[in-house]
Amino acid sequence: MKPIEKKIGESRFINRELSWLKFNERVLFEAESPENPLLERLKFLAIFESNLDEFYMVRVSGLIEQESRGRTERTPDGLTPTEQLLEIAKVVPMQKARAGLLLNQVLLTEMRDSGLSIDKVAELAANERKRLREFFKGSVFPLCTPLLLDPCITFPFISNRSLNLAVELEENGRPCLARVKIPPNISRVVPVPGKKGRYVLLEDLIAENLDLLFSNVKIQGHHLFRVIRDADVEIREIEAADLIAAVEESLSLRRLGDPVLLEYESSLDDHWVSTIRKGLELDESDCICVDGPLALDFLWELYGADRPDLKYPPFHPKVPAGLESATETMATVRFKDVLLHHPYDSFRPVENFVASAAIDPSIVGIKMTLYRVGSESPIVQSLLAAAEAGKQVAAMVELKARFDENNNLVWSRALERAGVHVSYGFRDMKVHCKLCLVVKMDKKGKIQTFAHIGTGNYNPQTALVYTDFGFLTSDPDICQDVSELFNLLTGMSNQTGFRKLLVSPHSLREEILERIKRETTHGVKGVVIFKLNSLVDPEVVDALYEASQAGVDVKLAVRGVCCLRPGVPGMSEGIEVVSLVGRFLEHSRAYYFGNDGDPELWIGSADMMRRNLDRRIEVLVPVSDRGQIKQVRDEVLLPHFKDTVRSWRLRANGEYSRFSDGQVFSLQEHLLLESN
Repeated sequence: MKPIEKKIGESRFINRELSWLKFNERVLFEAESPENPLLERLKFLAIFESNLDEFYMVRVSGLIEQESRGRTERTPDGLTPTEQLLEIAKVVPMQKARAGLLLNQVLLTEMRDSGLSIDKVAELAANERKRLREFFKGSVFPLCTPLLLDPCITFPFISNRSLNLAVELEENGRPCLARVKIPPNISRVVPVPGKKGRYVLLEDLIAENLDLLFSNVKIQGHHLFRVIRDADVEIREIEAADLIAAVEESLSLRRLGDPVLLEYESSLDDHWVSTIRKGLELDESDCICVDGPLALDFLWELYGADRPDLKYPPFHPKVPAGLESATETMATVRFKDVLLHHPYDSFRPVENFVASAAIDPSIVGIKMTLYRVGSESPIVQSLLAAAEAGKQVAAMVELKARFDENNNLVWSRALERAGVHVSYGFRDMKVHCKLCLVVKMDKKGKIQTFAHIGTGNYNPQTALVYTDFGFLTSDPDICQDVSELFNLLTGMSNQTGFRKLLVSPHSLREEILERIKRETTHGVKGVVIFKLNSLVDPEVVDALYEASQAGVDVKLAVRGVCCLRPGVPGMSEGIEVVSLVGRFLEHSRAYYFGNDGDPELWIGSADMMRRNLDRRIEVLVPVSDRGQIKQVRDEVLLPHFKDTVRSWRLRANGEYSRFSDGQVFSLQEHLLLESN
């Protein structure tokens, strides 16, 4: 492995996959931090595992596919698919072990001390075990289906992310292995009858009642395991009807994807591990032994406990003046641009903006992009109401939004039934921009348009936990750009030039690079401040290196993946990179350029990644109000680099560390106080 380590250390770039694992490690740190309330720590641990599952389903599965095809191309940091898989296989088991120790030795103990506990069925009183057995007979037993794993004619299918019991049996002196799937449609956290705050896990309850599933068979032991499968199914059809069918098929194919990871309880014998591994056609490097509970999604159920004393204090987003109602919102936006910063600013003005299309008789049309709106959406309900009221309503629904395809299918059908003009985007590109256009007609027949452009989805649930910007405007040029962009999204327009918007894949990359180069010409007077989720694109990274070498002050707040290596003498010593991980998910994207005293600020949906710049429809909109530009720079962007509580600083070696200037400052907590 030494040659790989040498490449990693000498590369101009940090490996994308390893950088992502560093980000998830920062999430794990929040679970470990005693500064966070107990149930919030459980939530962070659940997020850590959910993130890791998706990483394997999408990123690792892609590397395995490349390896299986004999691909040896190297990433910008110099690693082949095989070398990346080797590095991942070294890092993830250590992270999983760390998470297991945290849960078993710290969090479960603190839960018990706080009046919440996960008990073992075998350790309960006899009357409690009896009542749980009756619950098992009536509500669980009918849903359990034992399947023989060894001996068997054909190894049975084990679904993606399912939790399973491997049950060791003995029949006529011969060892056998069976599998019992833990029913996914029953809560895994089962209350102990009559004992508030005390629970058992469903898999433990099933394990203690295996005698009812395997009558008159000797049970030697039981152990948990689960399988992660490839879920990155591509959709290639272009026609709307074909695309819907393709999405429906992809949801089934995702469940049937090739296995990429086997996780198993440490008590499972090596022989049976090998049996399951071979049945799944996995290599030893594709298996991880876990000490403690598997599939930590049950922690979300515990997080739902009515224990506000074990969570962050509640907060109430503020509604800025002049935006309290739909009528006031439209009147305000008519005369000035509005910049919202969620979740500190309420999402209600955005809902009001869309709702106005249904309730204001002077509004005759509305167009909107929908990417991830959630299973319950007041935004979509407003679109339905507008269509039923006879308004012209158009929606661009991105059916290829990974893991939200089913929700989007449901909403697209409901919209079509209501008479909404629904389109589904493009074969080779996702529509990731967040746009809404409202068309208003006065009594004289004069048309005025209003637009909303956001950095996050039209989802009021995530708007409470994601930091995002929302921009409301009646600027004629911006609204005309949005209108023409909708023609591109829903029709056959070949529009590529826009008045004020930066749109990928048409102009966004070139315009961002041009602005970085402009700052480079300003030398030590140049300023570049980016806030984004991911910085991966090699061309953008190289441009930032050149800016740094020219003396430009480059500050990058990159929450997740960062392939730029800061602080390298002669290459990037003028670049600071921080990552803020806290109560809210830092999701907003903002791009600030000093421009020799005439600063520019752009916000929108695009990260600096090849897929965003080359294979997605993304939008950045300029913020022209000098007060708003200054506010974002001074109150959001620069404080990321002063945060000593939640921010991490990226070092030249690819490691992240906390930093302190002797003061205690948390940006998110400061903004919460300011909003209240």
